[in-house]
Amino acid sequence: LLVAMSVNDILVQGAEPLFFLDYFACGHLDVDVAEQVISGIARGCELSGCALIGGETAEMPGMYPFGEYDLAGFAVGVAEKSKVITGRDIRHGDAVLGLASSGPHSNGYSLIRKIVEVTNADLDAPFDGRTLGETLLEPTRIYVKPLLALMKEIRVKGLAHITGGGITGNVPRVLPDSVCAVIDAGAWTWPAAFQWLQAQGRVDLDEMHRTFNCGIGMVLVVDAGDAEAATNFLSDRGETVYLLGEIRAREAGQEQAIIV
Repeated sequence: LLVAMSVNDILVQGAEPLFFLDYFACGHLDVDVAEQVISGIARGCELSGCALIGGETAEMPGMYPFGEYDLAGFAVGVAEKSKVITGRDIRHGDAVLGLASSGPHSNGYSLIRKIVEVTNADLDAPFDGRTLGETLLEPTRIYVKPLLALMKEIRVKGLAHITGGGITGNVPRVLPDSVCAVIDAGAWTWPAAFQWLQAQGRVDLDEMHRTFNCGIGMVLVVDAGDAEAATNFLSDRGETVYLLGEIRAREAGQEQAIIV
């Protein structure tokens, strides 16, 4: 989770993650827990092709309740200045593609916890082939390697990592003021976890779109003529790709990401 969010954020600039550092703080060091945490971080670095070059483990008695710890980290990446993705060349008619998420990723967990609490949901109950808890805590998907490979073959005009704010909150970050992204709500089916959250929490559709990724973890903007090739390229590398919609000229006062 920690590595995934960092490297996916770096990726949207067209940059390659180089290295990651972590900070692990606790009141009393549980070696087994720390080992699991660092192993997970190392696995994330492996998946993203960056190096875990160091970090800090701080043991501070009295600062943290027993069994709790604080975890933070950051990544550094690099890109040629001429190849940084800014979105400035996005035009009317460009295609909007979406890559499937693995779950909620790291966003919306305050609402998830509230829904679980209010409904008294059993996290150990079978759900979609495993338990509900395992489904809701599925690790964040890392998109680095397939997208870096794609950028060498096809021009990617814009990339938006779908974090807090959902599609409607994140896609506008990469768009020029003159255009908007029109997304077809029927282009993909929400994974079971998001359907459960909406039904059990009685969450308004707009709130779902603002809070969760709803099954789309990364959005790409490419030339319409490159959409099929990009889809095939990413699909061959294990990604589930959806043609979400298109870029259109923006009218005065119009939102920049519209789900219809």
